Amino acid sequence: MDYAEAKVYFDGSHYIAIPHTEKKKKDYTNERIEKWKEVAEKEGKVKSSFEFMTEETESFECNIFAEQEQMSMVNDVTGVSDDAPVFSVSGKDKEALFEELYKQSIGMKGGARRAFLLNKMKDCFDGVELAEKYVDVKLERKLRNRVVRRTRMARKAYLAKMNYFCTFTYDDRLHTEQTFKRKLTQRLASFAKRKGWKYIGVWERAPATNRLHFHGLFNIPKGTLPGVLLGYRDYNTKEKRMRDSFQSLYFNEQFGRSDLKEIRSVASIGQSLSYMMKYIEKSGERIVYSKNLPQYFISDIMGEDVVCKIGLEDRKLLLFDDFTCWDEGTYVGVVSDDVIKQLRTAN
Repeated sequence: MDYAEAKVYFDGSHYIAIPHTEKKKKDYTNERIEKWKEVAEKEGKVKSSFEFMTEETESFECNIFAEQEQMSMVNDVTGVSDDAPVFSVSGKDKEALFEELYKQSIGMKGGARRAFLLNKMKDCFDGVELAEKYVDVKLERKLRNRVVRRTRMARKAYLAKMNYFCTFTYDDRLHTEQTFKRKLTQRLASFAKRKGWKYIGVWERAPATNRLHFHGLFNIPKGTLPGVLLGYRDYNTKEKRMRDSFQSLYFNEQFGRSDLKEIRSVASIGQSLSYMMKYIEKSGERIVYSKNLPQYFISDIMGEDVVCKIGLEDRKLLLFDDFTCWDEGTYVGVVSDDVIKQLRTAN
């Protein structure tokens, strides 16, 4: 095989493969450890023993050297020497303060948010320059995390071939907010396990009424939706046009109001993803995923099925729409929903 064990995802238009590579795990060198020791000793933070994390992580949390690592990071960026004045607030306190202020700044524009964070955090540092570098590094990390979340969410949704966009709103005659959230979560998880449902969603509050509801993209296999569906037509105030939709009597009776809109095109999946991601980024809400919702399926790729190389440093492969799938050298078939179900998956 030209490309064995490639990870393949669907971007809404084409299948794209990421060839398998042996990635070396990052290892902290003795030189780096000695540098941390030196910084820690100069700060007077460490007396005798050290413990070091050996695995690569993407955050400073749960690391007993969080403060020293953050200081080293800022010093590397600014060129400040190890003899510079130390921070007046511990690393954990700065981390917690930044997260709290970041939540308060939700909805602000980029420049206004940066100014707000800098104004609130500048007293935690010896000098405005260090505060600026700290805030900028943190904001850059937040941006990267949002991009990663958007990418992961889109790949899962497109590969799962979502066919409904659903909204569930609770009726206070049936539930409180707490029981609605708990019961609906349990019911959807049960349907995912027993009926094969797949979903991606987010909890949201209506701007006008502040009423809690759940928006989600669903893959609901044919014949697994309980109860009766009632079709109706109403005016959508956001889209400013009439809209055809369905209500599920089962969910209406169990929870309140339900709205199920059938997805008939890949473009509709993209629009729904954009709506949910926009809200998530404004509110800071977490994305809810069902189990068994992979980003990739694993397949060997033949060179003749590759249109061209794409992406950064040509690391990805654009595939023909009818490429063949192979599992460890065994022919499985031309790519299709049924063939993909026979292949291994990955996240």
